[in-house]
Amino acid sequence: MNTEWQAEIERRAALHAVLSDPGRLAVVELLSLGDHSPSELSAELEMASNLVAHHVGVLVEHGLVSRRRSEGDRRRTYLHLTPDAAMVPSGWTMPRPRRVLFVCTANSARSHLAAALWHRTSRITAASAGTHPAAAVAPGALAAAARHDLPLPDVKPRLFSDVRRDGDLVVTVCDNAHEEMGDAADLHWSVPDPVPAADDAAFDAAFEEIARRVDDLAPRIAHA
Repeated sequence: MNTEWQAEIERRAALHAVLSDPGRLAVVELLSLGDHSPSELSAELEMASNLVAHHVGVLVEHGLVSRRRSEGDRRRTYLHLTPDAAMVPSGWTMPRPRRVLFVCTANSARSHLAAALWHRTSRITAASAGTHPAAAVAPGALAAAARHDLPLPDVKPRLFSDVRRDGDLVVTVCDNAHEEMGDAADLHWSVPDPVPAADDAAFDAAFEEIARRVDDLAPRIAHA
């Protein structure tokens, strides 16, 4: 038995010990679907804010959760799971929606990539929209889709209120859209906006993060 293998076993055992607390496991379960601010976690779990802060601190210390500053309200922080949290099988599934609707502010990059990635992964239909649609899809998003052999429909950005239908599962992929829409969104993925950087690396990073989240969510939806 080599020392590296033994060290990895001990590390994983420590993570399981951290998650033996029902409160911390509940936090991880909720974050496995989407990102939350601490106040959102407190409201969703009906847990006192100081207890949420304690559990989050322990999860961050052990590398299961990380923090990301909102691109909208800079006073707000979103919590999301790290790859290490994949070791925790989730027991939650979601009812099958009629459609998954991905939303960002401009509907020019992240939401289009998310809908196209969803089409490649699930039989449930998907669409995209924006709270303040741009004039056109960002060239960087088109280029990223081409680099990853992802068909991206030739459509113009559209307004959320014009696209939304009853029965949609609404997923915001933009902090600004999430903070503007509030309870109108069902899930939130805090994905950094690649448009300001306007380089391949930023768009590829957004693509890869959205792809990972799509792959995580699709099997959680009943009969997906």
